[in-house]
Amino acid sequence: MQERTLGELAEYVGGRVCGDPNIVIRSAATLGRAGESDISFLTNRKYEKQLKTTKAGAVIVGKETPTATVPLLVADDPYYAFMQIMVLLHGHRKHKKVGISARASISDTAKIGADCHIHDFTTISDGAKIKDGCIVYPGAFIGQDVQIGSDTIIYPNVAIYNGCKIGNRVIINANSTIGEDGFGYATHKGVHHKIPQTGIVIVEDDVEIGSCCGVERGTLSDTVIGQGSKLGDLVTIGHGAKIGPHCLLVAQVGVAGSTNIGHHCTVGGQVGIVGHINIGNNVTIAAQAGVINSIPDNKVVLGAPAVEANMGRRAYSMIQYLPEMRQSIRELQNRIKQITSSLEPVSEEPDGQDKDV
Repeated sequence: MQERTLGELAEYVGGRVCGDPNIVIRSAATLGRAGESDISFLTNRKYEKQLKTTKAGAVIVGKETPTATVPLLVADDPYYAFMQIMVLLHGHRKHKKVGISARASISDTAKIGADCHIHDFTTISDGAKIKDGCIVYPGAFIGQDVQIGSDTIIYPNVAIYNGCKIGNRVIINANSTIGEDGFGYATHKGVHHKIPQTGIVIVEDDVEIGSCCGVERGTLSDTVIGQGSKLGDLVTIGHGAKIGPHCLLVAQVGVAGSTNIGHHCTVGGQVGIVGHINIGNNVTIAAQAGVINSIPDNKVVLGAPAVEANMGRRAYSMIQYLPEMRQSIRELQNRIKQITSSLEPVSEEPDGQDKDV
């Protein structure tokens, strides 16, 4: 952990200080928990009132706030500035340099780059290629002919099946599986027959994959996770799906096979997306939505089935009133029936005399 003055931090992130620039900052914390040597941040206006009560040494904001009782670091993008300061003060996780463990099982035909650290009980299969600066933690399995780019981190018990390609600076967290067979079966006379999955998985540069994820290889085409995309825990990507660059898929998302997702999409937790549809660019899908149709660019959708957000909010706001509406409709139906009964025409007897109603 390093310490910096507020003035130094402002210079580092390209911001400016409102208040004492000589305050020493050693760490970061939330507005409610920060102490005098901590820096915090404000990006959500609903927490603005905490600027009056926080004990933080300083707060990162997007604009000057007269109600603040602490020094401010004003930045164009407060959350990004907070990230930069966190990295400066704390850094990312450090990885122990162990070299190539004698207890790892490495094929004679595998190629390991310079400054790689291969931990105990790792298996690296025939023809696998791992470039410089990679970390492979205990219990990981690297299949035949797998290619892994530079500075990639493979956490414990990750399995990467044969032929898959992993880019540079990729992080794959514990217990995830890359390149398993897709969920493809032909049902004939009540029996499910397995279809060979001949594609691979391509994970492009700067992707991070959470714990316990499954990314299936394609049946005929490759499954692709685009550059810079981030997958949360327990995410499943079906065979032949393509996730565009810089997408965020939160925990427990399921994307069925052959679906294409554009760039810079955000998919909330527990979303389910059917197969063989197209999701446009810059699309946001709210948590627990069920997506059954293609979505054009720049849309925000929610609900199951997923609909445009404004329509969905209006629809869901009516749910609490449905019992009353149902009762009102029944009452109206009964009144209409009474009115129409009283207006029924009087029928005549065969002898020309009116019949009493």
